[in-house]
Amino acid sequence: MSVEKAKLDALRLDDQAWRPKRNWTPIIAVVILVAVLAALFLGKPPGETETAATNKVTTGSVRQLKAADDDTVLNASGYVTARRQATVSAKITGKVTTVRIEEGMTVEEGQILATLEDVNLAAAFNLQTAQRDAARVALEETKVRIEEADIDYRRAKNLLANLAGDQATVDAARTTWRALKAQLLRQEQEVVVAERQVAVAQQNLDDTVIRAPFAGVVVSKDAQPGEMISPVSAGGGFTRTGIGTLVDMASLEIEVDVNEAYINRVQAEQPVEAILDAYPDWQIPAYVIAIVPTADRQRATVRVRVGFRERDPRVLPDMAVKVSFLNQEESEQTGPQLVVSRRAVVQRDDTDVVFLYDDGIAVQRKVTLGEKRGGDIIINKGLNAGETVILSPPDSLVDGAEVEVDAS
Repeated sequence: MSVEKAKLDALRLDDQAWRPKRNWTPIIAVVILVAVLAALFLGKPPGETETAATNKVTTGSVRQLKAADDDTVLNASGYVTARRQATVSAKITGKVTTVRIEEGMTVEEGQILATLEDVNLAAAFNLQTAQRDAARVALEETKVRIEEADIDYRRAKNLLANLAGDQATVDAARTTWRALKAQLLRQEQEVVVAERQVAVAQQNLDDTVIRAPFAGVVVSKDAQPGEMISPVSAGGGFTRTGIGTLVDMASLEIEVDVNEAYINRVQAEQPVEAILDAYPDWQIPAYVIAIVPTADRQRATVRVRVGFRERDPRVLPDMAVKVSFLNQEESEQTGPQLVVSRRAVVQRDDTDVVFLYDDGIAVQRKVTLGEKRGGDIIINKGLNAGETVILSPPDSLVDGAEVEVDAS
């Protein structure tokens, strides 16, 4: 029995011998990768984790400070006018041949605007030129005849001295010489007259060319080729009195009528804030040029001239405008004041800063503060009107951090 059991034990297979070996390499690699990622995530500095998180913020805007009611001593309304505006016409009556202007066109001083028919005047000029040339030729002829008369006179005197001639011949030669000298003087004056007649004819010819009296912008075109134009209206509507209207945009100013009861609040060089009806959000710095020294007895008003401190192409003649006469102290201000909410100003490293919102990024900006006005504060330097600022920025907010506007 024991022998048979021994034989059976010899035939039994070992479990460890036939069991296949397992490959642990992929499992170990996955475990190592997970461990590395966890270490990178958990080991990230606190500052980086906070920066990666998006901050939700509220925003406001940088506003241009309007003149306060206590800074305004008087309000008035008026219109933009041009000190240099002209209806350009011709000095003579004639038919228009060409017109070289259009509305809105900028012209320079002396530039040709139009021309008139010059056939008759050109013929008159040519006639005067020919008469002048003829007078010059006649003058040269007289000079030659004087030389001849001088020779005859000397010959007659020599013959008389040699007892070969008579006194009558000498007298006749002298008279001829003196007459030619007088004729020479007359013809010299005739040449002068002829030259001046040519100058008049040339001026008449030049008057057919209409030029700009000053640099400006054409605001009206009033004539067409083929129409008659005259400096004096002939009536009936068939004769134009001008080619067009020219305005010097550099001469634009404001004219307002101030009630004579309040004219004592206005003085020369006083600062003014002007607002065009066409651009109600645009505050234009201006000043009082002069108070016209006369009053309208019917309306009980006095006209005041107001000038712009800066020129802008948006200002056009005849625009309606409202003006605010400010306290004289306002003249010390060099430009418009900017204001933001006091909640936008924080300190970083003992420096006043404001965070701007720029397409999802917080941008730190150093600012110089002015006086406080209620919940706002004046910014003397560092910001521009219209920029968006972050209100009540958290202490953790840094320059360049990602931010999101809180819609709630």
